[in-house]
Amino acid sequence: MMEAISVSQLNGYIKGIFEAEELLHNIPVVGEVFGVSVTRNIMYFSLRDHDASMSCVCFYPNLFENIIEGKELIVTGSPNFYAKGGKLSFVVTKVEENGQGKLYEEFLKLKDKLEKEGLFDESHKKTMPKNIKRIGVITSKEGAVIQDIKNVGWRRNPNLDIVLYSTRVQGKLAENEIAHAIEVMGEYENIDVIVVARGGGSLEDLWAYNTEIVARATYNCPKPIVSAVGHETDWTIIDYVSDLRAPTPSAAAELLTNDVEEQKQTLFEISNKFKNLCLDFINTKESNLQVTQKYLLNGLEKSIITTNLSLQRKTLKFEKLAERYIEERVFNLGLLENSLNKLNPISLLKSGYAKVEQNGKPLSSKANVDFNEDLDIYFKDGMIKAMPKK
Repeated sequence: MMEAISVSQLNGYIKGIFEAEELLHNIPVVGEVFGVSVTRNIMYFSLRDHDASMSCVCFYPNLFENIIEGKELIVTGSPNFYAKGGKLSFVVTKVEENGQGKLYEEFLKLKDKLEKEGLFDESHKKTMPKNIKRIGVITSKEGAVIQDIKNVGWRRNPNLDIVLYSTRVQGKLAENEIAHAIEVMGEYENIDVIVVARGGGSLEDLWAYNTEIVARATYNCPKPIVSAVGHETDWTIIDYVSDLRAPTPSAAAELLTNDVEEQKQTLFEISNKFKNLCLDFINTKESNLQVTQKYLLNGLEKSIITTNLSLQRKTLKFEKLAERYIEERVFNLGLLENSLNKLNPISLLKSGYAKVEQNGKPLSSKANVDFNEDLDIYFKDGMIKAMPKK
């Protein structure tokens, strides 16, 4: 017979099972809300369907207004077994309406309004510059989006300059911050194109990009704007107003950059093509000389010999000139490549230099340092933060 275990041992074992099971973490569950109560800034309620119900708890007061008695919701969270009381509860971390709901109706209403006003017309869309040297990015400095854009952009073109205007990407204040950032960057002369970006999310998460203030700021911006909001399947109002839509932030960086390696290959192909043209020209002239030689040999042997020698000397001279010309062009291409390598910020970092930024802006002088803010110091193999001292 199995030895009896205590209640706390059994409950602890059950709790361990729930915590260890990864498939039960951050899962969405749909159901109807009932039995709502709030105690000490903690909301307790239940979800039910036709066949079952479960107890839920929410520790985030900002979500309380969305949890309404009788409303069908999709809640995301994880089951938690309270070992001391032997009670299972679902801890809610995110709340969404089931279905498209009111937000989607507002989205369609605004989309229809702006479309009728002509904000989506192709005739208003600006073309992207051919030679982009500096990209302005409007997104959060905390997210992975700016890192994705940097990684792709600098991999394709190490000389590309990326300027970040950090804003909230969701929440009540996000739309005003994003619209203001567009207005500021639109007046910044040294920016070639603006990318408005954030990662994927629900309709509610992306709502700041579905607002009229952001749409009109995008439409009125004098600079070309690329929208890179969410995943490829996510469509927002700014996607319709912007001059170009990228399916993802990484795709935006790729669309706006020219691959340096491709440019080197193009130069190499041009060099080879020129060399081949020179050789073809020489071969053609040699062939013509041979025909002329045969034609003049009848009765003009002495004159032909003299002329042939002269032509051979000219041919040899031309070959040397052509060879020297090709060598000069190859040398110039080498100098150009060396110049590109010297301008490569990664090469500078490998030489022991470091790039210093503060609040997303590069520092070139001590006078520009804010001694109350951390410095971001970029080395060849990563970044550290440091507090400046006077």
